[in-house]
Amino acid sequence: MGRLTNKVAIVTGASAGIGRATAKLFAAEGAKVILGARRQEELASLVTEIKAAGGQAVSLAGDVRSEDYAKALVALAVEQYGRLDIAFNNAGTLGEAGPSTGVSEEGWNDAIAINLTGSFLGAKHQIAQMLKHGGGSVIFTSTFVGYSAAFPGVAAYAASKSGLIGLTQALAVEFGPSNIRVNAILPGAVDTDMYRAMNDTPDKAQFVTQLHALKRVATPEELARSVLYLASDDSSFVSGTASLIDGGLSINRT
Repeated sequence: MGRLTNKVAIVTGASAGIGRATAKLFAAEGAKVILGARRQEELASLVTEIKAAGGQAVSLAGDVRSEDYAKALVALAVEQYGRLDIAFNNAGTLGEAGPSTGVSEEGWNDAIAINLTGSFLGAKHQIAQMLKHGGGSVIFTSTFVGYSAAFPGVAAYAASKSGLIGLTQALAVEFGPSNIRVNAILPGAVDTDMYRAMNDTPDKAQFVTQLHALKRVATPEELARSVLYLASDDSSFVSGTASLIDGGLSINRT
């Protein structure tokens, strides 16, 4: 028996990185998983991988900026598995970077739409479904940048991810009486495709590594285990938290 046996979970941003690792871990722990992302081919490959390992999964490609897509993911969960217990709203983007005086309105709006509005739209419909079955767990992916260690040149990213912390707290208070827990993870640097694209030289990678007290970056699988904790009954009295999972980046000053 896994920690998520008989649970049904939605994972967005599931085609790569933290989302992919979490979807695989959820399935290995017994969850029936609905996979969401924009890239259909990668989703199909992940469904095949999960099923080959004995798990259960279905996928639906789409854009989290669309409320219709948020509705469709929940509808797919109910159609395939009859309920929804867990939602990991993980899809995100760095957005347009550079000096804030040069960021376009379109670039700003895109980061807010994907990182913050998309997560809200997902939670809006996920929670409505969870209320029908006595509760659930909603998890957002924020970032250390949204908490205590802002970096120059990523204003839209920082603002949208900070907004997720406020959203986490507001939803936790609103729906706690209905046994719905809402939490956020705040990762430091994680070895994903996005991280490697941003830190594409040894000097850049070394600089980021040294920012962490642990003097290394995380693997997606390490973050997935933290998400599993928040999704499972192991964290049954945890709600409204913004959990730093950053290898000591936010406290390291050496």
